[in-house]
Amino acid sequence: MKIVTWNINGIRSFRCGIKKTLDELDADIICVQETKVTRDLLDERIAIVDGYNSYFSFSRGRSGYSGVATYCKDIATPIAAEEGLTGLLTNNAGAIGCYGNQSEFTDDELQLLDNEGRAIVTQHRVQCSDKIQTITVINVYCPRADPEKPERRQFKLQFYKLLQTRAEAMLKNGSSVILLGDVNTSHRPIDHCDPNEIDDFEDNPGRKWLNVFLRDDKPSASADFSHSGKFVDTFRYFHPTRTGAFTCWSTLTGARRTNYGTRIDYIFADYQLAKEQFVAADIMPEVEGSDHCPVWGALRCILLPNSKPPPLATCYLPEFAGKQQKLSHFLVKVDQKSCQTESKEALPASQEEAERRENINVTGTKRIMRTESVKQMSKKAKTATTSSKPQGNILAFFKPKNEKALGSSQNSLKASPTRDELTPDVVSQLHSATQDKTTKGEHLSTHACNPRSDKGASFGFWKSVLHGPPPTPACKVHSEPCVLRTVKKQGPNMGRQFFVCARPQGHAANPEARCNFFAWVERGK
Repeated sequence: MKIVTWNINGIRSFRCGIKKTLDELDADIICVQETKVTRDLLDERIAIVDGYNSYFSFSRGRSGYSGVATYCKDIATPIAAEEGLTGLLTNNAGAIGCYGNQSEFTDDELQLLDNEGRAIVTQHRVQCSDKIQTITVINVYCPRADPEKPERRQFKLQFYKLLQTRAEAMLKNGSSVILLGDVNTSHRPIDHCDPNEIDDFEDNPGRKWLNVFLRDDKPSASADFSHSGKFVDTFRYFHPTRTGAFTCWSTLTGARRTNYGTRIDYIFADYQLAKEQFVAADIMPEVEGSDHCPVWGALRCILLPNSKPPPLATCYLPEFAGKQQKLSHFLVKVDQKSCQTESKEALPASQEEAERRENINVTGTKRIMRTESVKQMSKKAKTATTSSKPQGNILAFFKPKNEKALGSSQNSLKASPTRDELTPDVVSQLHSATQDKTTKGEHLSTHACNPRSDKGASFGFWKSVLHGPPPTPACKVHSEPCVLRTVKKQGPNMGRQFFVCARPQGHAANPEARCNFFAWVERGK
């Protein structure tokens, strides 16, 4: 049995196709995080993959955010599958159960913790030596604690606590447990590229939780586990002292080239399972396509597939089940009040009210909006087609006043008298006026009819408006051109530009890494 976890940073970004990616990973159970798809964006190419059955959890609040999925080969079809950790997203059919004591959480907290699409649980039957047992696989994408949002730090710790409650409850109920995914915390200093740069590294609440949740990296028969956790970090179980074993790197600074990263992706297993059934575990830094790399683990037990996928499988969703639906089902207008009422009953509230409104009535409202926008676009297209008025030149808005006056005088000449009004005296007056105005505007007319002069004026105007990028300096250490960056963090310098060394981020002692060159771009340049 082989299992893989990978934060893919967007499931729709695989240009070669999801099936080819899954086949190349060569595992029975593949758990992916940060899919960044919601139910309305899920297409058949991603949901229905030949040779696999899949299970998705979506964010209820924000589109293109979070999300996890588990792909199981047909030979590893689970006996049960469930979305979320609380049980609130699961009906009775195919539920796994074993939620533990949730009395420490309020109902609102439980709803919020399961509202972002961060967990899928599958349960499998396996043959271990001469006995058949169950293994529960918990695929999670743990929240990131944004330093600028203290409430998200608390949310992350609450998620950890709920995750531990569920995992230990299933373990107590007699199932072996594998918990894997992006945990968003590097455990020990050996798992971080530069732990000395972080104040109070060991005091981080996430690391303190891992210290309680996990046993020692390398268990032994003589070790005392009376006050330690029930789970094992399988990578450290087999590689307790390996350095530079990272699974996540910053793409903005090109840190993967210098291996300046962290290890935040794990495969945890209960101690008994790790000791008796795991034969290997490792990372796959050579696999690209995301800012994370996959992590794999191998067990000696044999998977026993279920005869059919459990009800949560995507193959049972109406849009993929082969059930033809009427066109009116997608275009019919739906009462907004009833939609909001139904959505409140079906889905828990999201973290923010604005986020909750994004996914209300996925099959109705969004498609109606698209239909109305198509109608508006067609009206605009017809208007543009039937309009015979030529588009003006932008330079016409910047003509000198005397040139505009000339134009108006020339236009006045175009209002010619009728045939009956053309007396000899009128003809003589018109001829004199035309010669006089032509002489006065001769130099302007010559300038206006000269295409080279127009081109020069256009170039001069745009050059005065658009300054272009500032000149690029060279860094002091490598004497190489720097790169231009923009401050995106909230604060007094937000929006300001600066130059830094173009080389990838790395240790100060690494000559291939970027130097500490920094220079602000002067305002107005």
